[in-house]
Order: sequence, then structure tokens, then C-alpha cells
Amino acid sequence: MNPSIVDSSPFLYVRVVEEQQKVVKMDSKICSIPQEMMLGTGEQLFDHIAQCLGEFLESQDLKGQTLPLGFTFSFPCEQKEIDKVSHSKHTTNAQQAHDKHTTSTRQAHDKHTTNTQQAHNKHTTSTRQTHNKHTTSTQQAHNNFEKMISGMYLGEIVRLLLVKMAEDKLLFKGETSEALLTPGQFETKYISEIEEPDSGLENAQKILTALGLNWDPVDACVVRLVCDTISSRSACLCAAALATISNRIRVNRGLDHLKTTVGVDGTVYRKHPNFSEELQAAVRLLAPECDITFLVSEDGSGKGAAMVTAVAQRIVEKYLEPFRLSLEKLKEVSVRLKKDLIRGLGKHSHHRAAVKMLPTFVRATPDGTEKGDYLALDLGGTNFRVLYVRVVEEQQKVVKMDSKICSIPQEMMLGTGEQLFDHIAQCLGEFLESQDLKGQTLPLGFTFSFPCEQKEIDKSILIRWTKGFSCSGVEGQDVVKLLKEAIHRRGDYDIGSVAMVNDTVGTMMSCGYRDQSCEIGMIIGTGTNACYMEEIKNVKRVEGEDGRMCINTEWGGFGDDGSLKDILTEFDEVVDQTSINPGVHTFEKMISGMYLGEIVRLLLVKMAEDKLLFKGETSEALLTPGQFETKYISEIEEPDSGLENAQKILTALGLNWDPVDACVVRLVCDTISSRSARLCAAALATISNRIRVNRGLDHLKTTVGVDGTVYRKHPNFSEELQAAVRLLAPKCDITFLVSEDGSGKGAAMVTAVAQRIALQSRLLEDSDGEDEEDEDEDEEDK
Repeated sequence: MNPSIVDSSPFLYVRVVEEQQKVVKMDSKICSIPQEMMLGTGEQLFDHIAQCLGEFLESQDLKGQTLPLGFTFSFPCEQKEIDKVSHSKHTTNAQQAHDKHTTSTRQAHDKHTTNTQQAHNKHTTSTRQTHNKHTTSTQQAHNNFEKMISGMYLGEIVRLLLVKMAEDKLLFKGETSEALLTPGQFETKYISEIEEPDSGLENAQKILTALGLNWDPVDACVVRLVCDTISSRSACLCAAALATISNRIRVNRGLDHLKTTVGVDGTVYRKHPNFSEELQAAVRLLAPECDITFLVSEDGSGKGAAMVTAVAQRIVEKYLEPFRLSLEKLKEVSVRLKKDLIRGLGKHSHHRAAVKMLPTFVRATPDGTEKGDYLALDLGGTNFRVLYVRVVEEQQKVVKMDSKICSIPQEMMLGTGEQLFDHIAQCLGEFLESQDLKGQTLPLGFTFSFPCEQKEIDKSILIRWTKGFSCSGVEGQDVVKLLKEAIHRRGDYDIGSVAMVNDTVGTMMSCGYRDQSCEIGMIIGTGTNACYMEEIKNVKRVEGEDGRMCINTEWGGFGDDGSLKDILTEFDEVVDQTSINPGVHTFEKMISGMYLGEIVRLLLVKMAEDKLLFKGETSEALLTPGQFETKYISEIEEPDSGLENAQKILTALGLNWDPVDACVVRLVCDTISSRSARLCAAALATISNRIRVNRGLDHLKTTVGVDGTVYRKHPNFSEELQAAVRLLAPKCDITFLVSEDGSGKGAAMVTAVAQRIALQSRLLEDSDGEDEEDEDEDEEDK
């Protein structure tokens, strides 16, 4: 196949290559249309177009060929056939993207495409003046929707508002200016400049000065608010229209869930700092059953963003389809996890459960009355950290006073346990001395990020070393006891009570002091895990019926028993087989930062080998495990700079790419990160629904404390996760709170809460004792 597509302005020669499955823009030429021709006869206009087209064909040495032609005619038309159009009326402000779906190439691709295209095009001031001069009275009633939302009119709406507010003496000391009273002088680009997050107010002041207005700082703030309101209405109205189309496509096709892409262009969408985010957020609310990806056009009227997206989607469909989990499939995953939670809590079934559901002996979340000074010790890798933390009740906050990072030499990681804990005790002692705390006996929160079986809050048995540690004499031992023994061997300081803390629990507790409704902690970073407050009566391994206890789910092991086999892809299986722990942490390997980049790499290698990417060639870097880092996914999915980032990354990986390759790589990254977010959402919804049912509530309002680089750094992950949770747990109103140093402040909070509960228990025992003495005295009196 070798068809060409020509656009009226510019002309383009485009090659669609079937063998390489891509669209290549070969060459182009821009031709101007003189003003007098725009107002002359149709015959003159089309003769001019035909002449320019002939000159272009001659320059490309194409005059001897008869090529199909795609004709973008961006005026209101009634289209009868793909090659038959009736022009309905003259206007230069319609900007409806009737891109004539190009020729045999486009027809071949259309049946596979699920694309919607929208265009927010802004005209220059000169275009607006031409339009105003020639508009008839009948045309003034047309395109009302466009006049509420498009770049040609937004600035004028703002101008009229400012004039009215000035006349009502609410702005500019009641004065206007000649510029402000002149139509078209407040340009739409000013709105974008004024709403810039960092420089907006400064820009507003410059613009108001240029308009000859007598302003003060409050005026500048009000003008910014006016701009924000007008642009926000535009975004919300666009979202309503786009949601209507998306919902219609979904219903037309009888789908519970639609996944589609919107090819979008226009200066309002591209240039306004907030427009795209507001539009996308509103669409998610109005079309919750539609998973919509927004792809900004590259030369949309020429090559066509919709064509690029359609080709990309069709090419990779068979590779990406297994990663696209429907709402029904996510509900199935949630049901399976629910069974595993119950199995893990069981007294006799927990030992064979994939989801371990480990008791933490943390029996309450913060209530805001905690106070005092604490130490925190965070050991989870080649470095460990010591912190001095103060909890201030009056200010309802946790203050990290100071901290010290200590390295662990490689030989010590492989030596004896006594050497390791002596080293920790030495570093802790040096830190206390530097803080002038050696004379105090402070409680300590101990974050020990290795697999342990916790017996009490201050007793935790190491199951096995990971992360390169292999210290002898520690596995099967109580790590709290080993730490205390090392401190006693020194004899120059002491510590108070110790509370063992999992990093997930630390996240929940650090957020719990800021928000007392926080009862779930979640980590989505290098690994993934979650904890939550379970009813003690359901924790069969722990005695007691009353109250609650935090359970460390260890949900990363979900699927280790084969329960997720139906959603594992061939790429997931390779990741597992080549990992250091095959068959373990199945769920984690599908969603966490340690593995997402590798899944994408394996996909790209497969597609290149199948000659669908990079001209069928790979590179040494792409063939090397771990070289496609997970952070690349976040960079490639950045809304504004993603495609540019993709190109830089592919270049750094030594790949021979073209623009279509970059689009496909972006689509692959989006699919993999989207699956991760939706699987996390299914797991989180399972826990939230369990808490609600446990408590017999029709509606649960709770907070999730969350941490991890995937959640923090990925531009879309948190939004996608939260949107999916709303669908999967509709009776749960969940607030997400990002943790501040969960492993440090959180460890201190666990200790503070444990002390508070112990004090309350002692006071209660004393009170019960006094009551019993009073009863004895009453009995004697009788």
C-alpha cells in the first residue's frame, strides 16, 4: 500500500507502510490564501487550491501517479458519503474537526478503531476581526456551544465581565480603560498566562498594566478568579459533551466498560495550565464506566492523531488485551482476595494461606492525645536510620526532631547477628550522645522490614533474611531481644519499651495522627502491601473478643497458590521465573515498581521481534533485564512532555525509533500502569468493604494512609486507583492521605499509642482495684 494524504493547508505527502504498520509523513508544503480570494468566488478559491496542489505534486515528482486524497475541510458540512459533502454556511469560527477519514488506508483501519477526536482551536485576533466584519445576523445565532467554550470567545467573555465589575465599582477603583472597552483586546492567551500556578499573579499585573488599568493586588486576584471560573466552565462543558459521546459508544456496543482514546488538539487544551486536568477529571465523573486515554495530536489535521492512535491500538491489541481487566474481572479478583483474607485470619488455615494476615499487636490508631519524646529505628536495607521524634498533643502533630543515617558494611551483612546488633547499638548510642539524650530512657519504635512472625508488639521472630542479608544466629530469634542484649552489652545507655513496626503500619499510624479516621495503610512502591484494623474476634490466632488489631495483610503473596493464574500473562510468568524468588509474591510482581519496567521491556522486545516496533530491531540495552526502569513509565506518561520523554528514553536505549513507535511505547506504558492501579484498587476495595461489613455499616467513611514511589511519582496512578475503588466499593467514602515519613514518625506513633493504651489499662486496673476494696469495706460494714 502506498496512498497519499493531502491537506488543504498545508499539503502533505504521507505514506502508510503495511509491512511496518506505521504512518510516515513524507513531505509537506504550506500555501497561503490571499484575503481577496477568501471573499471572492468559490471557483477562484478551488482553482488556487488545484494550482498549489499541482505545484506540490510536481515538486515531489508525483505528477505521473494517481493517488487517493484525504481532504480536511474545517467548516460546517453535511457529509453524504466519504467523498460527498454539502457546505452548509460560511463561518471561520466553527473549527469542527470534520477530518475526511482518509481514503482506502483510513477505511481499512476504521473498523478496528475506538477513537473520539475533539478540537479546541483558537483563532488569532486578526481572524476574529475578519469574522466580526463579515458575520450576518443569522450567523450570530449559530455555534452557541462553541461560543461558551472555545478560545475565540473565552477572552471576550472575561473582558465583558471585567467591564461590568469595573462599572459596578468592584474593580479598578470603578474605572476602565480604552483597551478594556475595546472588543478583542483581552486575548484568550491572557487567561492561560494569568492561571499559571507560579507566575499567574505576576502575569495578571503585567497584563492589567498593558491594558492601561489602575489596579491593586486584590484586583489581580479577582481577575485571576474570573479567568479560572470562565476556563473551568469551558472544561466542564467540554467534558459533558465528551462523556455523552463516550457513554453512547459504550452503550451502542453493549459494553459494561469501554476503553478508548481521545485524540485531542487545540491551543486551549495544549496551552492552558489546568484545562486538560479539569476536563479529564470531569469526564471521569460523568462517564465512570469509560476508561479514556487522552492523546495530544501531532499534526492532527495532516497525519491525524486519531489515525496514529488507531494504528497503534490495532497493532498492539493482541499484546495489550490480556492486561486490560474489565470491571467484572476486577470484582472476581476482589472475591478471591476476600476468601484469602479469611483463610489467613484462621487459626488452622493461616499456615497454608497465600495472604498471611499477620497480627501486629497494634490495637488502636492515634486519637490525638498522644505526646512525648520517642526514638525510632528503621532497618530495611544496606543503611539504617535513627530518629528522635517529638509528639506534641497541643499542636496535634508529630515533629521529627533529628535523624542519622548509618551504613552497614557488606561484610557485616554476611557476618554474625551479634556483630550486626552491636553495630546498630553503637550507632544508636552515638546518635543519643549527639542529641544529649544519653541520660534519658526513651521508648523506641523499631521498623524491621524483613519477614517476621510477630508474637507481641515487642516480640518479633525473624523468619528469613532477604535483601542481601545473611547474618548467622538471627533467623528464628526475637530481634527485639537481640537489640536489647546488644545495648546492655554496651552498658552506657538504655532504652524504654520497644514497639515493632511494619512499614505499612508505620504509614497508617503516621497518617492516623493527622486524621483519626485513618484505619488502612498501603504501600505501592518498590513492593506493595497493606494493613488495616480488623475486629479481634476475627483474628483467630490471638486471644480476645473485644476491640481491634492492625493486621499486616502481606497481600503481595496473593496468587501464590495459583488463584490469579487466569490473569497472568506470558510476560508476568517470565518476570516471575527470572526473579530471585520464583513462585513468591505473585500479586506484587504484577503491580509494584520493582517489576513494572521489566514487564514493559519484555513487551517491547516481543513487539520488536515481531517487527511491529523499531523497524524490527532491538538494542543491547533493551535486551538487558532491568534496563527499562519503572521511572521511565512515569516520565513517558507525563501529560505534556510524555512523547518527548519517550523519544529521549528510546534514544538512550539505542533504539531506532520513529514518532509512531513513541506513541506505541506510551500506549504500552499506560496499559501496564493502568493494570497495576486497577489491581491495587480491587485489593483496597476488598479491605474497605470488609471493614464496612464487619461493623454492620450501610456506609463507611475512612482514610487510607498511602506511601510509595509508584503512587507518589506516577502522573496518573493515584487518580486511576481512586476512580476504580469508587466503582468497586461504592458504599465506602475513602480519603487518601500521603504519608510523611511513615517508617520514622509512624514507628514513633505506634510506640506512643502502645504507651497510651498501657497507661489506660493500668488506670482501669487501679480503678477496678479501688472498686473491689470499696465493695469489701461495704461488705464488712454490713
